[in-house]
Amino acid sequence: MNSRAKLTGVVFACTGVMLFTASVACNREAAADTKKSGKKGMEVVPVAVAKVTARDVPLDVQVIGNVEAFSTVSVKARVTGLIEKVHFREGEYVQKGAMLFTIDPVPFENALAEADANLARSRAQLEQAKANLSRDMAQQKFLASQALRFANLQKEGVISKDQAEQYQANADVAAQAVVADKASIASAEATINSLQATLNTARINLGYTRVKSPVDGRTGNLTAKEGNLATANVTELISISQVQPIYVTFSVPETQLASVKEAMSGGKLPVSATPPDDPATPERGMLTFVDSSVDPSTGTIKLKGTFTNPSRRLWPGQFVRVTLRLGQRAGALMVPNQAVQTGQDGSFVYRVKADSSVEPVNVTTAGRVEQDIIIARGLDVGDTVVTEGQLRLAPGMRVRLRGEGGEKGGGGRKGKRAGSGGAEGSKSGPPAKGD
Repeated sequence: MNSRAKLTGVVFACTGVMLFTASVACNREAAADTKKSGKKGMEVVPVAVAKVTARDVPLDVQVIGNVEAFSTVSVKARVTGLIEKVHFREGEYVQKGAMLFTIDPVPFENALAEADANLARSRAQLEQAKANLSRDMAQQKFLASQALRFANLQKEGVISKDQAEQYQANADVAAQAVVADKASIASAEATINSLQATLNTARINLGYTRVKSPVDGRTGNLTAKEGNLATANVTELISISQVQPIYVTFSVPETQLASVKEAMSGGKLPVSATPPDDPATPERGMLTFVDSSVDPSTGTIKLKGTFTNPSRRLWPGQFVRVTLRLGQRAGALMVPNQAVQTGQDGSFVYRVKADSSVEPVNVTTAGRVEQDIIIARGLDVGDTVVTEGQLRLAPGMRVRLRGEGGEKGGGGRKGKRAGSGGAEGSKSGPPAKGD
């Protein structure tokens, strides 16, 4: 019985020692964790921060647009004939007035020669009619004077009445001949006018056998080859797209319409178009068209920019990134893009307070400029916001800059302080206790 009691006491004593030792160890670990974590035992999260800055920034609307030819001309044959020669290669850039096609001119040359000959004959007939008129007018004048003289003789009884009337009739016939000659001249002149029009038409048709480019532009697919028969006003020979200048068509949300109209009141708005193959050098143009109505199916309004396109980099049908500049916002508050998070109540950022703790702040954004976001409401100049490490944060948690507190790879307190996107990476506040 005494042996059992002694054994029990030994076991109890050992167990108590073990429990006491374990408790001391646990308290030490907790104390160490508390010392390491700082206030209330919360974790100190390493983050990257940036300062809220103010600067003048452009107000841009960025959308995707489509390049359209300034004009597209369908070249058709204006006379019927055989295509004798094609003077260009399809897809080639041609100048206005450049020779494109030659249609067999021989039938039109013959028609022109015939019209010219008919006109010459009519002019000769006109000259003959004028000569006849001069002759008949002289004859009529002589017979009229003779009739007057014999009429006076008849009154004196020298000649008979029949003789006087005969001379008067001759004078009347001569007068009617003059009238007929004048009618012949008028008819000849009308014929000449008609033949002149026929000659002009023949000359024009002969000119249509030489098909020239009506605009500067790039030719499309060649649909009529040498040896094909071209039918007047039916056969399409080629289509030409004018690309200098050129349009870029794009649409903006109807909510932007008021801003666009207000900006246009100050003059023409600059537009830039960036081709996908060369994003570093955008083309520059001006806004020249705003549609008269909003598309109800999409809630957008159509706009057009006109570009000189000197290097012909913009191509009809091409999709480009369009930037419409509405003006400048003076003293806009800017934060790096990665600082703004999206929550249930909208956009927010984590702001670092003076005691190195963080608080979420709801913000209102007003657009983006390159890698920064414009803040309309919620922050002030000089505020410090977290740009990296937000996923580990909660309201009230304390933070330190990455590279401080002997973090691995950071070089202790002398390590490089992390920033974000070129933003200021200065220390946001005093380090947490235990760093």
